[in-house]
Amino acid sequence: MAYTAADVKNLRERTGAGMMDCKKALDETGGDFEAAVDALRSKGLAAAAKKSSRTAAEGLVGVAVAGTKGVAVEVNSETDFVAKNDQFQDFVRKTTEVALATGTTDVEALKAAAYPDGGTVSEKLTNNVATIGENQQLRRIKAVSVSQGLVVAYTHNAAAPNLGKIGVLVALEGDAAVDVLEALGKQIGMHIAAAFPLALSADDLDADLIARERKIAEEKAAESGKPAEVQAKMVDGAVAKYAKENALLSQLFVMDNKTPVEQVVAAAAKAAGASIKLVDYVRFQLGEGIEKVETDFAAEVAAAAGLK
Repeated sequence: MAYTAADVKNLRERTGAGMMDCKKALDETGGDFEAAVDALRSKGLAAAAKKSSRTAAEGLVGVAVAGTKGVAVEVNSETDFVAKNDQFQDFVRKTTEVALATGTTDVEALKAAAYPDGGTVSEKLTNNVATIGENQQLRRIKAVSVSQGLVVAYTHNAAAPNLGKIGVLVALEGDAAVDVLEALGKQIGMHIAAAFPLALSADDLDADLIARERKIAEEKAAESGKPAEVQAKMVDGAVAKYAKENALLSQLFVMDNKTPVEQVVAAAAKAAGASIKLVDYVRFQLGEGIEKVETDFAAEVAAAAGLK
């Protein structure tokens, strides 16, 4: 598997490792990018374990809530300029409200739903593409709900109310007063936006992710040269640490960086003399998982002019 200079650059940005280390890792893995990331991490050369949170595509994430239910919707555009367009923002806002009203979490079903201004969501999207002159895509939807309590919305890097680069929903089950749940939900929403949890609890973490972390930990432990039983403890400790740092309930609250989120919720419930439980959440980051091709504008101009 071949690789390019851009792959070396991307690997360096992703891991923080030196350029020659990145090149060597790609050589050793035959150009397999993800395997190179793991190789650098197992050697302790990667500066960060998580994927880069840099935005990979433009557009907006919309959130909408109504008491015990909420929904997040991502709509992509080609440029950030369009994301600032009033027509585009109005479309994302109204489409998110349609998703909340219909209760659908299927993209195709949402596209087929009636749009407030007439026609369907899909027809409005097609019209926007034609009038704005840029490709736009309704990408994903996710909803949460509670039987009693409140779903609270939070947007980070907001372009307008309930529209931003990161959209968060916090599902709080319980009988506490709405103002208590609202205040707690906003704080937890800010935490989720900043801390990027991968699951609600350690038990909810993806099994493939845990297996990957275990493999990396085993490679690191093997390099230590310590007895097998010591290595086994090192591996278990590393995996437990990974789970603790990536599960929302066990993450340290960003407001004080010392109290687990689960304890923050318990303290709020005790103070309110009511029951409160954090049962679910949604975190949509714009462009998450989309590969965005970066171009060198100066090089393009030079190439077009026949220059080197």
